[in-house]
Amino acid sequence: MEAAAPPYAWSETAESRAEAIMARYPHRRSAVMPLLYIAMREDGYLTEAGMRKVAEMTGITPAQVAAAAGFYTMYKRAPVGKFLVSVCTSLSCWLLGSDDVLQAVEEAAGVPSGQTEERGLVSPEHVECIGACGGAPALQVNYEFVEGATPQTARSLVEWLLAESPDSVNGDDLQERFGGDPGFQWGIPDPARTEGPIPAFGPLGSAPRPEEGR
Repeated sequence: MEAAAPPYAWSETAESRAEAIMARYPHRRSAVMPLLYIAMREDGYLTEAGMRKVAEMTGITPAQVAAAAGFYTMYKRAPVGKFLVSVCTSLSCWLLGSDDVLQAVEEAAGVPSGQTEERGLVSPEHVECIGACGGAPALQVNYEFVEGATPQTARSLVEWLLAESPDSVNGDDLQERFGGDPGFQWGIPDPARTEGPIPAFGPLGSAPRPEEGR
């Protein structure tokens, strides 16, 4: 007879982060969205067990948690690659050729939007407006911006991700390597780096120190 699987649990670090985040709100249920990111970081994507854990911690039902997770596209309900490459295909970007940028990303990755290449590194996706209309066509790698993309630079970006598989990525670095004309000059350097398909944010544990991951 097989031994029963251990009960689902988060790491002590994740539990501490979750408690600290909930303490910022007058009602624990208000912390659902950041806790969903913690659940994603623990499991790699949003699992049923992870969402039930968030429901228990916030005092709402699993259905309510699933409703929030299903409404926002940044919460991934299935595994994605180490690098989520999101190409904006909304109007401003589309008018400036984002369809060609997306095609270049898909061809370089070897899979269509919504799938992950065989090594589990790159997952292309097309997304609605990411708030970078002035720098169109724009894309993101794990929510780090690259503005002024072209099919050629997008292809080079994916080839670099596949060849180098960096531990983390940084928007300023990506823009310098693969970007074109931004919507405005980025005046303040952003040292935050992100290690996976979760926005870089210190309290979530998804923003390693600048010297890490290079």
